[in-house]
Amino acid sequence: MNTEPAVGKKMNTPDVQIRQGGSGTRARPRIQINVSPHAGEVDFSALDGHAGGRAPIDRVSIADLLRNGFVYPPHTIFGDVKVAITGFDPAQDLHQDPVFHFARQSAAAQPRPAADSVEDAQLLKTYHRLLCEAVARSTATMQSPWLLQSGGKDSTSMAIAVAEAAPQTTCITYLGGSEENEVESARCVARKLGLRHESLVCDPGRSYDRYLASVPRMPLLTADFAALSYIDLATEIVANGGDGIIDALGSDPYFGVPAHWQNRALAMLARGVRLPSSVLEWRLVGNSFGLCYALGTLQMDDFERFFPGSRFTDAEVDGLLGCETAALSRRRLEIFRADIAQASSMEARRRVSATILESAIFAKGMYTAKALALHLAYPYCDTRLCDWVFHEVPDDRLIGPGGVNKVLVRRHIAQHFQNLPYVAAKGSFRFDVCGLAQQRFDQVHAFAAQAQELLPGAPDWLERHRSRWHNKYFASKFYLLAMTLPWLLSRLKAASDQTRVAH
Repeated sequence: MNTEPAVGKKMNTPDVQIRQGGSGTRARPRIQINVSPHAGEVDFSALDGHAGGRAPIDRVSIADLLRNGFVYPPHTIFGDVKVAITGFDPAQDLHQDPVFHFARQSAAAQPRPAADSVEDAQLLKTYHRLLCEAVARSTATMQSPWLLQSGGKDSTSMAIAVAEAAPQTTCITYLGGSEENEVESARCVARKLGLRHESLVCDPGRSYDRYLASVPRMPLLTADFAALSYIDLATEIVANGGDGIIDALGSDPYFGVPAHWQNRALAMLARGVRLPSSVLEWRLVGNSFGLCYALGTLQMDDFERFFPGSRFTDAEVDGLLGCETAALSRRRLEIFRADIAQASSMEARRRVSATILESAIFAKGMYTAKALALHLAYPYCDTRLCDWVFHEVPDDRLIGPGGVNKVLVRRHIAQHFQNLPYVAAKGSFRFDVCGLAQQRFDQVHAFAAQAQELLPGAPDWLERHRSRWHNKYFASKFYLLAMTLPWLLSRLKAASDQTRVAH
């Protein structure tokens, strides 16, 4: 069932549904919210009463965050709140046996036009028109929008449409680390298109301070590895008079996500083997990011390895929570198994994973926008554009020979620019996780000491690894605790003495 209305279109099903608990439950209502980026801006007002610790925290969702960086949908950090991402019909009761089905699964696609049946010129004209219309619709409520110009293909193609449909937009590029510096290239793109351009250099301490300032107003919790970058950028946008964000996320599920040899190798290495946590602490291993990453992957589910970043192993999660909870988190993947089984290729499986990851990659923007009172637009999630690409664009303009992705997008860019480096090498909002761990260890350790009700093993884990923050593998895990602990504390501090933890 395709339940993805066009951006800005009023839904037949309300965005927020409040359901009364059944027999044996407390009187407080159970809430579910449609957070699909295809449904327009999200209404989180139903969660206003959840501030200050007045709602049950779900331990399994904490395990989700530590294991994968996000909470498996339709669950949330609150035991009485569920969310409908793409693939969940928002009309169903997500508290009782929810069903997931991704309508744009590649196996379900009708035959697309033959490669020689339509000319590139016509395809590019239609793509550009639909993208411009999507920008115009999704930014209609914004007076001063800012485009997150990450330096990738998606944001460059988006900038081309923004220059036509919303020329008052300012572009901003984030320099998060030394791996990829595309600020100059992004500035060149903006200048040629006649758009104002700004840049922001990552400062881990400043970013974390901005996160802590936003935490009390964040409706739900995610630990996406780009969340601190996003909050840093959004706070900067507000400080410079911006009232909305244009985000170029959302095209992967319908353009396709080719699998390269690295993906195949990692999937083969992910065997779900459970090793003692001490293995990662051996000196030879602990000083090597590559060895740590490989051993961490060995302990993962092969599908969960599609999710980005270095995360806590199941043994570590159980140690942090003081009870066996990781298995319950892993079991939440079962709701997606039917669609995973229908995926006949690794590319198709990655497409499903990209949809599940809405709970992370879109949540960071949605929660930040709510906290900072910003409008938020995802033009690539416009249903008219999605449906046209999925049904009307020939396969060879989606994925080309050798797994070249987004061929149509590349050709759209080539109409305006030549030889841009990010067409060959994808950019991203990177973040200095090592710098964060080195600068804010004492602060996060203090949070861990205060949050032992929920994570009794966190102080010990931090103390045992305090000499390893030069290794991005351990620094990434520190990041997950740095994101999770203050949010939980903000809810626990104002709670009454009675337990608020759902077991």
